Amino acid sequence: MNTQTTYMGLKLNSPIVVSACTLSEQTDNIVMMEDNGAGAVVLHSLFEEQIHKEEKRLNSVISKTSNAFAEALDFFPDLEDVSSGTDDYLNQIRKAKERVKIPIIASLNGITNQGWVDYSKQMEWAGADGIEVNIFFIPGDITMSSAEVEHRYLNIIDAIRQSVNIPVAVKLNPYFSAMGNMSIRMQHAGADALVLFNRFYQPDFNIDELSVTTDLKFSESSEIRLPLLWISLLYGKVYCSLAATTGVQTGVEVIKYLLAGADVAMTASSLYKNGIPYLRTMNKQLQQWMERMGFDDVAAFKGSMSQKHMPDPTAYERINYIKILDSVKQS
Repeated sequence: MNTQTTYMGLKLNSPIVVSACTLSEQTDNIVMMEDNGAGAVVLHSLFEEQIHKEEKRLNSVISKTSNAFAEALDFFPDLEDVSSGTDDYLNQIRKAKERVKIPIIASLNGITNQGWVDYSKQMEWAGADGIEVNIFFIPGDITMSSAEVEHRYLNIIDAIRQSVNIPVAVKLNPYFSAMGNMSIRMQHAGADALVLFNRFYQPDFNIDELSVTTDLKFSESSEIRLPLLWISLLYGKVYCSLAATTGVQTGVEVIKYLLAGADVAMTASSLYKNGIPYLRTMNKQLQQWMERMGFDDVAAFKGSMSQKHMPDPTAYERINYIKILDSVKQS
């Protein structure tokens, strides 16, 4: 079966992409991902605030050693050992590009306009095939209007688009009041792909210690419904690529997302649970389903269950809400 797909202009041999996670911090893992059928890899995110922290540490070492006696220098770390996070990340891109043929997509989580632009440029220079812009922003300021939030996203996208030539994907959250309109505006601002959805890691409370906990819980397959809905609604109405990145645990979720109109389905939690070789199993599940259904390639069924192609488009609208409630009442 031909499982090739195109994602924001990049040719992929599989629609199954490894999403941004710590597994990609090791180049050997990226090689293993390619060997087991990953169509592409999104590297772990580069966080601008972490870079600032590293730079402060580096400056501190320089200030402490600049006037030191030669015999006392052994008490201080070598400057070569105090590299910034930026250098490490860029080297990671270069190493990955040297060892694999699949696209390597950098992931950037910035906090300043200058940071978004500067780091994007450096990622392109290091050889990244694309950039996933992870605008992890929660408007905690209750005086900030929805228009201000939207403009923040659009300004970041526009600034990056004007600065680099490689494709740019935007990982957006599901909380915009007019998701469809915002998707179109992001596309016009320069987004080559939309990644649905950014999964905010929300805090919890420890009621015994009266403290805030920040434990990580992997996504579950039941979480695919919201991105499935919006990919189904957006397919054929926006010309940029669509990526799904929530709840992809098996080949079943990959198939559902492709039917909705996604170009790729991204996964990380399934690899944490089952190991990187599980990518091969997911690809096999996709191929076996395609063979059983008589589809020779992904293009033969991609988007076939989107709102655009459904004989009853009300399945995605308000009337379906009433039907669901009636079915529960009858049961």
